Amino acid sequence: MTDTAGKPAIPPATETGTGTGAANPVLGNPTGAADPFGPRLMAPLLIGSVLNPVNSTMIATGLVAIGHDFGVRAAQTAWLVASLYLASAVAQPAMGRLADLLGPRRVFLCGLLVVCAAGLVGALAPAFGWLIASRVLLGIGTSAAYPAAMALLRAQSVATGRETPRPVLGRLSLAALGSAAVGPVLGGVLTATAGWRAIFAVNVPLALLGIALALLWLPKTRMAGAGSEDSAQSTDAGARTAGGAFDPLGIALFTGTLTTLMIFLMDLERPNWALLPVVLVLAAALTWWQLRRPRPFIDLRMIGRNRSLALTYLRHGTAYLVIYMVMYGYAQWLEEGHGYSASRAGLIMLPMSGAAAVCSLLGARTKGIYAPLVLAAVLLAAGSGVLLLADESTPLLALLLAAVLFGLPQGLSSTGNQAAVYAQAPPASVGAAAGLQRTSQYLGAITAAGLIGLFYGQRATAAGLHGIAMVAGALSLAVLLLTATDRALRARTRT
Repeated sequence: MTDTAGKPAIPPATETGTGTGAANPVLGNPTGAADPFGPRLMAPLLIGSVLNPVNSTMIATGLVAIGHDFGVRAAQTAWLVASLYLASAVAQPAMGRLADLLGPRRVFLCGLLVVCAAGLVGALAPAFGWLIASRVLLGIGTSAAYPAAMALLRAQSVATGRETPRPVLGRLSLAALGSAAVGPVLGGVLTATAGWRAIFAVNVPLALLGIALALLWLPKTRMAGAGSEDSAQSTDAGARTAGGAFDPLGIALFTGTLTTLMIFLMDLERPNWALLPVVLVLAAALTWWQLRRPRPFIDLRMIGRNRSLALTYLRHGTAYLVIYMVMYGYAQWLEEGHGYSASRAGLIMLPMSGAAAVCSLLGARTKGIYAPLVLAAVLLAAGSGVLLLADESTPLLALLLAAVLFGLPQGLSSTGNQAAVYAQAPPASVGAAAGLQRTSQYLGAITAAGLIGLFYGQRATAAGLHGIAMVAGALSLAVLLLTATDRALRARTRT
């Protein structure tokens, strides 16, 4: 099996890192289990991987109670959602970069420690501002798990000379999809039984469990030319490497660009056009700085050379822009436009989560990437067509069908693009590459929120839903075109 450059997709275990200062993860099978990708490796990775998606949705059913307790308006409580998305969009590639430099196990553990601190800050918050700080910390801490997990799986493949099984990658995807789906239910139960502070406090025992299992079962990596990542020699060497390659100015410019863009996108109904020149200036400064750095925060040269990886980011972000537009916009129309109660609207949306979970498992068991991603784009377009015909008289069966049609491609896109990133990214940069994949997804979510506000205005109507459906259909066709013309995906299918 080869990557897009014709090099072995899984280098031999003795091969050193390819990038300057990159980590060369060399693992054994620390548990002595027959399967190097078995439950002991996956248990802590899955626990860590659910924390970001579950926190992104769990807060939804606690916003009203939080607003009442602190006397803040809905517009202010919305920042509890936006702050985690923004922090995650920046922290995912940052944590991935650290995982590549310092070792994924160490970064995974540090992220869980930050989650513990964030949970305590939120649970004990004396004022609303402390909750914002807690959500930012949660975004940073929970962002360590996914890129660190991808880096650890790549390292285990290097050590064993075996390709990471697709079902193993699929479990990470399923954990994210499933936890995001149960988040609102969990948040509602915690708020009703123990108060909204439990939404923050629940992170503490989950993170502590993840830390305990990681210390017991996650293998220790070795830096290139150093001992294991837990040794003092490796720590010193890793710190010196990170100091030269972590690029704080690049992170600051990246954060400024994303923050300004998010503020613009969050209010497309009344856009602040003065922000666009600021976004362009910050983006130009970021590009200039990254291109002159020998070890940049975002390796633009690598992405420019790796066309297939760049297309995967674009395809993933666009697909999730469509999915998030429907996930939030459709549910809102079911309540305000069709007249369903919140609980019944939630039940109508439930098949979307179920279909996503089932397709995540099925997609993980396929050998190719191309066919599932093409099917996902076709299903997105079909779902958009159903929504374009929906109105207040649409029968329940058709409404359920629309939910399923958007759930199926969510599972296929998640597993397919995850496998594509894993195959296309340079082995020494899998963590950072996986983080950027999540960043593209969060940008899709932020853009979707702005478009929903633009089409709905003060109330979700059928006309607004049809506008969302038309944009979703056009974007779905763009995703289909990006997928069908990507020769790298077809080449991987044949290997």
